[in-house]
Amino acid sequence: MSHVGVPRGTVRKRRSLALLTAGVLTIPALAGCSSDSEETSRGVPQDIAPAARDRVADGSTVNWAVDAMPTTLNAFQADADSATTKITGALLPTLFPMDAAGQPKLNPDYLESAKIIEREPKQVVLYKLNQQAVWSDGREIGAPDFVAQWRALSGKDSAFWTARNAGYERIEKIERGADDLQVRVTFAKPYADWRSLFSPLYPKEITGSPDTFNDGARTALKNTAGPFQLKSVSKAKGTVTLVRSPRWWGDKAKLDTLVFRAVAPKDRTKALADGTVHITDVDAATADRIALALRDGSNGQPLTHGPGADLTPAAALRSWALAHGSDEEQAEIAQAAREKNRKAVVAYGAEQKALRGYAVRKSLEPAYTQLALNGESGPLADDRVRRAVARALDRQELAETVLKPLGLPAKPLGSHLALAGQPGYKDGSGALGDQNTKEAQALLADAGWTQGGAAEKPKDTKAGSEAEKKADKDEAEDKEKADKTDKDEEKADRAAVGSDDSAASRAEGLYIVGQDDKPGAAPVQAPDASTATHVLAPSRAAAAQSLALLRQASAVSAVSAVSEDGTTAEAASKATAQDKATAQDKQPGGAAGAYAPLGTAAPAPASVKGPLGKDGKTLTLRFVLPSGPGSQSLRGVGERIAAMLEKIGIGTEITKVPDESYFKDHIASGDYDLALYSWPATAYPATDGRPIYAKPEPATDGSLLVEQNYTRVGTDHIDQLFDQAVAELDEKAARELMKQADARIWAAAGSIPLFQRPQLVAVDKKLANVGAFGFAAPRYQDIGFTDRQAAGSPADRKK
Repeated sequence: MSHVGVPRGTVRKRRSLALLTAGVLTIPALAGCSSDSEETSRGVPQDIAPAARDRVADGSTVNWAVDAMPTTLNAFQADADSATTKITGALLPTLFPMDAAGQPKLNPDYLESAKIIEREPKQVVLYKLNQQAVWSDGREIGAPDFVAQWRALSGKDSAFWTARNAGYERIEKIERGADDLQVRVTFAKPYADWRSLFSPLYPKEITGSPDTFNDGARTALKNTAGPFQLKSVSKAKGTVTLVRSPRWWGDKAKLDTLVFRAVAPKDRTKALADGTVHITDVDAATADRIALALRDGSNGQPLTHGPGADLTPAAALRSWALAHGSDEEQAEIAQAAREKNRKAVVAYGAEQKALRGYAVRKSLEPAYTQLALNGESGPLADDRVRRAVARALDRQELAETVLKPLGLPAKPLGSHLALAGQPGYKDGSGALGDQNTKEAQALLADAGWTQGGAAEKPKDTKAGSEAEKKADKDEAEDKEKADKTDKDEEKADRAAVGSDDSAASRAEGLYIVGQDDKPGAAPVQAPDASTATHVLAPSRAAAAQSLALLRQASAVSAVSAVSEDGTTAEAASKATAQDKATAQDKQPGGAAGAYAPLGTAAPAPASVKGPLGKDGKTLTLRFVLPSGPGSQSLRGVGERIAAMLEKIGIGTEITKVPDESYFKDHIASGDYDLALYSWPATAYPATDGRPIYAKPEPATDGSLLVEQNYTRVGTDHIDQLFDQAVAELDEKAARELMKQADARIWAAAGSIPLFQRPQLVAVDKKLANVGAFGFAAPRYQDIGFTDRQAAGSPADRKK
């Protein structure tokens, strides 16, 4: 990876969020009892074809598709990706993996116990290790491994090239406990998210020196401690091969070999049909083909889809006539076309027959799609305009459009900091208000955007030279911006609950922070002072870190269900819970201070004809979308949002840019007004959420330090709530602080969560304990075939 303009080891470091596909989620959730004020919410269960170990056969090889070969096997480096996460999950210790309910679960393979044993005068955590836990060379896992990892990731030694986890810098010392199996960690500052540390845990041979950490672990891991060990990495074949570890002390891995194979999303249907992969994330189109294959296989009817299925009798007759006509040239062309179509039909039919061997496992991915509003400059610098955009969106309709056809609960997401089913989840969207066209129009009117405003001359103009006019205008804008900054937090705190109308439907956003088709390219700190914004290179979060990157995710079109019988299910109803912390600020017709001083109602036009304007300018927002062939779904949702905004008088200028530059050159650099991308879930919102919502700070060169806050919208109060929560060891109190922060993030209207993303995984029907994991981390040792012949040799499986 190349850190453009950033010396290695000098990147400002914070714990970041990771996108963990296929449910490989090694970030533990907050533990503890639930708060009385929490909403009762259920996560969507995982879909993995569970089977007891005694029903799973020993032996065989499974191929698991990943987007690309991992650029590093060091999960703490900035270019680690989802493939890194999957591979290290099978090779290295994860102390607190998440279970299917999104709760942290102490991993007994590595720990007997781990808990806070002292709070005063300093926080002390005591880890008691499993007596059998050893590295693959036979050495016991112990305090030296914890010490080496802490020193590598603490940030005190710039020789280590790392995007480290936050929390390590809070550790004061690590000591051996009463015996070699005890590790005593003392914190200089309280750290509520201590369970996030030391996962994955690397051996001291890797983290003990800059050379082995920086380069040695990128392509090889000679010492591991998991149910599998690394056999080979082949860039030529695009494979990383793991084999059962003879040193593993836990439940023996059912598979002999686990191969992670790089397969581009566009090639996965063919890979499934060819049998070169057994497990792969798929888009809705591939899922639909599998559903059709299962349906057609059960009824024995000729295919009514695929190549030539839409050929009418008249067209078929014309084709035959041309192929057998007297015009030799036309006949030759027609015959070639008919032969090509025949071959395509045969190939398609063969693929459909092969696809009958797979099932689509589905759940909700631990990631959510959002509409991002850039509040740094332009119309969206006014929080009233941002709120108007937000309140024009019917999030319930959007969720139903994407999730209902897949048979998944169709609820809009109500939190920036937790997903439904996670501890502490509560719908805080009431701090902004539900979809309401009239109130959105009122917000715009109060901000000065009116019918005919585009034809008006700018206010407060005066005679003089053009230079004088520009200077006066710049001075006025600077003052207005300064005044607005002082009022942002006050307005955010006053925002409350609005009402609900219906609007048009949406599709799903595709870009997820943490992944990209081109691993290795990351948004980094601007190389020179001429760049207006510094995007700080993000850190990794427990497993796969590459926040600077985005990959083209599988397009999820809401056109067909993916159950084995091809049927769909009804969606859940819309969540309407409101945040009691802001309830006292409610005002008739909208939130107090949301569009005018307290007690003042702004006029709302009955209807809008054409875009609004102000001071001779039309209200038009730049909506940046990717242009690649796999981004149709993202462009579709952008067009739907544009249509909704048009109804309240906001015009949109849709700009289509190359996929590879979508995030790096536009989102990260701030060259957009509106954009769609996704954030992964976090089990540690106090740690992981802060850099995403932190108030941007001016750098010494006059540029803006945004960390991971690509919307450039934040307040001091939000930052303070995060800081209080990360040091709060009472988990109930920490969650309440996060709910307060979430309400204020909603009110600031820089990021509008839309829905949790669907997770579709095609899996060989004979495989058990693998599929759509949802929140949970897989138990790699339990994955295997339930069919004894399927678990035999490759030759046996082809019989």
